[in-house]
Amino acid sequence: MDWYLKVLKAYAVFSGRARRKEYWMFVLISVLVAIGLALLDVILNLRLGGGKGLLSTLYSLGVLIPALAVAVRRLHDTNRSGWWLLLGLIPIVGSLVLLVFFVLDSTPGTNRFGPNPKSDDAAPGHSLTDRAA
Repeated sequence: MDWYLKVLKAYAVFSGRARRKEYWMFVLISVLVAIGLALLDVILNLRLGGGKGLLSTLYSLGVLIPALAVAVRRLHDTNRSGWWLLLGLIPIVGSLVLLVFFVLDSTPGTNRFGPNPKSDDAAPGHSLTDRAA
């Protein structure tokens, strides 16, 4: 949960690097929360037009910017620009390429986006949020 909160605290920080654990823990917890809210939408009958649930939609809008920011930082960790996220606009192939990038290990040492977050003791709240504050 600390990794999820770390991403939310760095709400719109697009600079720096994010290790795999930070990115994937945020994705995992976000998916679990979205599923829970979708079930709650069904139980409480909170449907909007198009079958979308009210709580699910509000949550998705709330985590959109942090999700983009952590994805950009994850790309930075593999020494790629955040503009690579635009590959997601290419159906199927773009998403697969991004998945490979997100799974790749960090670039060792310091790269053009900053020091390796693994060398900062890798504990939540150490490197990114301290620099962002």
